[in-house]
Amino acid sequence: MAFKFERLEVWRLSLAYLEQIYGIANQLPPHERYNLRAQMIRAATSINLNIAEGSIGQTNAEQARFIGMALRSLFETVACLHIVRRLNYLNDVTPLDEAYQAAQVLARKLTALRKHLSPEQRWVREEAVEYQVYDQWTMDDGR
Repeated sequence: MAFKFERLEVWRLSLAYLEQIYGIANQLPPHERYNLRAQMIRAATSINLNIAEGSIGQTNAEQARFIGMALRSLFETVACLHIVRRLNYLNDVTPLDEAYQAAQVLARKLTALRKHLSPEQRWVREEAVEYQVYDQWTMDDGR
């Protein structure tokens, strides 16, 4: 018999995303071992663990709160991806692009799940604006 969280698509996606983050983190320079590398791994692990913890016999509102924490951790990993790219820590940026795309999918699915669990909740949202996209997901200076 599977645990409830094991049946959740977002949990399985978060596990795959965690593997992507580990792959990137393991390519970082040695001087980032206890800083950026450790932070990326902690945040990606937190996504997975919050989804699992929130699924345990909680009310929908409580589970939605844990999904919100998973989203925060996901966004933290996205910020780390930007740092890795900006500091040119990887020769091949393909893993960064792939992880960024996976993060977008995971963010959409986590947001939908949270809204489904607690539709009456008014979530704080970023103001809707038109984002200018630069070469893939890079910053405006072309990095």
